[in-house]
Amino acid sequence: MAFILALFAISLASGFLIPVTLAFLLFFVFARLRRSMVRRKIPAGIAAGLIVLTVVVAVALVLMAIATPASQLLDRIPEITGRLESKIQGLRGSISLLDAAVMQLRRNGDPESAVVTSSAFIAIVTAMPELVGQVFFVLCLLFFLILCGDLLYLKIVQSFDALSDKRAAYKALRDIEDSLGQYLGAITIINVGLGVAIGLAMWALGMPSPAVFGLMAFLFNFVPYLGAIAGALVATFVALMTFFGIGYPLFVGLVYMALTAIEGQLITPYYVSRRLRMNPVVVFGAIALGAYLWSIVGMVVAVPLLVVTSVIADHLPALHKFANFLSGESPPLLATTDTPT
Repeated sequence: MAFILALFAISLASGFLIPVTLAFLLFFVFARLRRSMVRRKIPAGIAAGLIVLTVVVAVALVLMAIATPASQLLDRIPEITGRLESKIQGLRGSISLLDAAVMQLRRNGDPESAVVTSSAFIAIVTAMPELVGQVFFVLCLLFFLILCGDLLYLKIVQSFDALSDKRAAYKALRDIEDSLGQYLGAITIINVGLGVAIGLAMWALGMPSPAVFGLMAFLFNFVPYLGAIAGALVATFVALMTFFGIGYPLFVGLVYMALTAIEGQLITPYYVSRRLRMNPVVVFGAIALGAYLWSIVGMVVAVPLLVVTSVIADHLPALHKFANFLSGESPPLLATTDTPT
């Protein structure tokens, strides 16, 4: 019951917990950079401001890269709807589900569809103030966390009585910095390479706006497993709207999946530290739970939170078995014969 109530509270307080979680994760990622800037005689306030400004510029560049293709896609919705309807008409025959899909698409061409579109637009505009407020909260909290990072660490360490506990707490905090920095740094670089590879592949296959697919692959791949599947489905759907037949669009989706499989099975395990690899079952479950509690943001932060949880469990003797369960390292081979107890 306590676990169920905790999940309910986490879901209910998502409006507050999501920005706080994002701010703390970003703080641990940039803590080493901030410490390096301070060692170079840069004041802590200026260092914090520069780091926050860098985050703002990076987010703005991503949004600018998405805005133009998104507006072009919205302009092409009637054309895409017509193509999809013609393709379904060639396949539907006596299949009732496809008949219903075609009728729905036909209704999308009626004036009533404009009402639905306008309603969706109003919902987005209504949600914008809350979204902007949360982003502003994340940036402000990140600024103060980076500004007062050493004081925060000192207060955490001082909360323990024994000297050994103080040392263990400080080591755990530094290990969280190192682990998150290594994990997110390696994943970001790998995702950039994957985005470039998929963008070039989509260009070679004649897909429209290949740069958009590269950016999509870069962003989607921060969500393990599900991001690759979603990207392949989007690529296949766009290919169905662009090319005749079904074979070539399926080939486009397979190429997308093949590149993400190479990244996930060969490149990421090679460059990501072994101790940072998570149990795939735990990762999938955490992503599903994060999506249930916090939607898309929950899916993105699920693995970084698992990394933090694993580091903390490594430093607590009572949780060593739990840390071993979270780990993705290969277990030792079990004996093939029974041994006396």
